[in-house]
Amino acid sequence: MGKILVIDDEEQIVLMLTMALSKFGFNVEIATNGLEGIKKFDEECFDLVITDICMPVLSGNDVVKYVRNSEKYFTPVIGITGTPWLLENDYFDAVFTKPFSIEGLVEAVSSLTAATLSSVSVS
Repeated sequence: MGKILVIDDEEQIVLMLTMALSKFGFNVEIATNGLEGIKKFDEECFDLVITDICMPVLSGNDVVKYVRNSEKYFTPVIGITGTPWLLENDYFDAVFTKPFSIEGLVEAVSSLTAATLSSVSVS
């Protein structure tokens, strides 16, 4: 399947996402804050990024803006948040408000990575 970057400072969320996505065959890389996340994004190729919005160092809003202004701007980004009023929706491909359905998130990940993988193989 695809390679996913999960950026979140909450250990329980990271563990839950890693377990669920791995179960469905995704390879998961973890970053615990936005700065660490954009460093990993620059160093590796990911099929999708999942980022929390409210984090120390750099927010998820900063992460998604960085992705959109990079050479890999086409990478889908899903935002997850417990603070929806801080969200800058225009940059995200999908948004989930905590608490969210893991099934719904996995469905969005599958759909977005399938679209990305097929567009890359067609080009």
